[in-house]
Amino acid sequence: MKETFELRDDYIPLCDLLKFCFVTESGGAAKHLIAEGNVLVDGEVELRKACKIRAGQVVSGDGFEIRVIAAP
Repeated sequence: MKETFELRDDYIPLCDLLKFCFVTESGGAAKHLIAEGNVLVDGEVELRKACKIRAGQVVSGDGFEIRVIAAP
């Protein structure tokens, strides 16, 4: 799944982004996925659940890629 997420604020916490883009069904599942080291931010493993994701970043993992852009 490749998706583009339009960011309306300065940032979105990583666990919320995964939930909003339906990578996981809940915030708890998102936190578990992150804690296992299965989520990359700009190609690097990210273990911080509340990592601030900003426009221009790419979040990826097994079967998904989310490009974050600023909302117009």
